[in-house]
Amino acid sequence: MAAPIVTINELGQHVGETVTVRGWLYQKRSSGKISFAVLRDGTGYLQGVLARSECDDDSFARFDQLTQESSFTMTGTVREEKRAPGGFEMGVQAITIVQIAAEYPISPKDHGPAFLMEHRHLWLRSSRQHAIMRVRNEIIMATRQFFYERNFVIIDTPILTGAIGETAQSLFETEYFDLGKAYLAQTGQLYVEAACVAHGRVYCFGPTFRAEKSKTRKHLNEFWMIEPEVAWADSDGNMKLQEEFVCYIVAWVLDKSRAELATLERDVAKLEAIRAPFPKITYDDAVTRLQKAGLPIQWGNDFGAPDEEKLMEEYERPLFVYDWPRVCKAFYMKQHPTRDDLVLCNDLLAPEGYGELIGGSQREDDHDRLLARIREQGLPEESYQWYLQLRKYGSVPHAGFGLGLERTVGWICGLDHVRETIPFARTLSRLYP
Repeated sequence: MAAPIVTINELGQHVGETVTVRGWLYQKRSSGKISFAVLRDGTGYLQGVLARSECDDDSFARFDQLTQESSFTMTGTVREEKRAPGGFEMGVQAITIVQIAAEYPISPKDHGPAFLMEHRHLWLRSSRQHAIMRVRNEIIMATRQFFYERNFVIIDTPILTGAIGETAQSLFETEYFDLGKAYLAQTGQLYVEAACVAHGRVYCFGPTFRAEKSKTRKHLNEFWMIEPEVAWADSDGNMKLQEEFVCYIVAWVLDKSRAELATLERDVAKLEAIRAPFPKITYDDAVTRLQKAGLPIQWGNDFGAPDEEKLMEEYERPLFVYDWPRVCKAFYMKQHPTRDDLVLCNDLLAPEGYGELIGGSQREDDHDRLLARIREQGLPEESYQWYLQLRKYGSVPHAGFGLGLERTVGWICGLDHVRETIPFARTLSRLYP
């Protein structure tokens, strides 16, 4: 009877049993009469011990053929071994080779980022990249669960759109049959605003595109955004939801991904400090602080990376900066009730120099004010007729935000560059693989 096929993360249920594990060679070593092969299968790492007294001669000979990333199976007896990767090892009885890999281009020596990104399809197999993608997966799972528990409905918004969500300068455009120009969506926000009137609480979660010619470590041209929208919510309620969401994600990852965080050598004490309430300051106060610190920012300017980093020097938790000048914010944001020069919005800045995680706002729910803002920014009114109609038929106060998945992954994992946070990064200089 053939041994059952199991995955490495299931080995704890099969101690003392003979099983088969399938995967790829991570590393090997030999000392004559005994050899060691570490196999990875995507769920973990397993050390196989090949002793001449236990392993058939053919399998012992096959060990010598194995190269890094060769695919093969190992059959043997599972035993606990705390010193081995994953806490278990296998006394190997037989090896079956599936494919002998050619010389692997990524070696243990240091490679530059350009080389590694050129071989991203292979680099994903490394233990570090494997851990990052696992953490990303848990953040996605936490997101789904957070909104499901709070009765949000997911809305799949279009990627091709005729409406500009942010600024025209950062659009990818294409001809759309006989209908003129279409754009790759910068945001799904306008569409979830429509849906929140139908369902009350909604969110979208999908790819977004920005044609910014930016080379910073925090920017991608294609990334994933999580964008909730809530009817009857104001700016304060919006910030409360952001706070709950970020705390939920961090707690989830700490619970589910300790092994991956250890692989990444992440200081988990800094994540354990992420608890509500988050500190808040107004934009006015933030600019005053920055100017006193000697930074050249002027009132009305958006923050650059040096501004964000300087503000966060005294905070271990994320910081809300709220009530921004309307001159540097999008057309759809609600005018401040007592100051015409401000809008009701916020940025949420992450500690440790990771910058803006979230941008959110209460939306302008007055038809005439919204139309005036569209005209003020020179946007094509015909593209926004449907959006303006939302303010004619049952308009209510509502608010929402966008959280960038990749920046969040980068912060939680403690990464230096956002390019490692997504399986295949799209940047100003990267369209391959």
